[in-house]
Amino acid sequence: MCATRENSAHAVTRSTLRQQIAGALRDEVLAGRLHPGQEFTVKEIAEQYGVSATPVREALVDLSAQGLLDSVQHRGFRVHEFSVADYRAMVEARGLIADAMFSGLGHRTPGDPGRYLAVRRRGEEAARAASAGDLNVLIGYDLRFWQELCALFGNPYLSDFAYRLRLQSWVCSVPYLRRQDDLRGRLWTGHGALIDALAHQRYPEAQAIIAAYNADSLAFIEELAGPGAR
Repeated sequence: MCATRENSAHAVTRSTLRQQIAGALRDEVLAGRLHPGQEFTVKEIAEQYGVSATPVREALVDLSAQGLLDSVQHRGFRVHEFSVADYRAMVEARGLIADAMFSGLGHRTPGDPGRYLAVRRRGEEAARAASAGDLNVLIGYDLRFWQELCALFGNPYLSDFAYRLRLQSWVCSVPYLRRQDDLRGRLWTGHGALIDALAHQRYPEAQAIIAAYNADSLAFIEELAGPGAR
């Protein structure tokens, strides 16, 4: 019995460490400290964090499954290089998800505006960071905003896909955004308007907000990428 408990505790500890390492590396990519195309090995990451290779390898496999890393045979891992074409496809997919969630699944959302209070607070923080052009703060709040908002629709599979797509969108756009000296007034601040529309079940309005946001985001990244970007 004791051995079983010890094994269970070890598994939980390793799983938690795996998640912590994955989260730390994900933040490094989002912060631009791990650049697209940059390669590293399991050993290098293990030494950096002072841990064994096993949880590091598991964390890197998790990030690869999320599309953030590529496995390089006999060499380790590489930060995935997204293109503008990838971003266009992501925006298209985001629009399709919004259409499904705000129309076909709209009847599943809670009609009580109080259910949106926590999501609204997250959106307010995200909007403040966007207005200030603070990309580091914005990304964290924005990811949590969309994750919590999607969870209200009661479909965990769709919510998980939407979160991964959102994460990939940020990873794809970060290299372009971080080249700018001042992002004030250039980032989306419509979180509150979207929550208001959804809380009062104005789904066509919510769809219009998302459609405009997606179009503006794509136009901005295409502008930053420059003519001929693919």
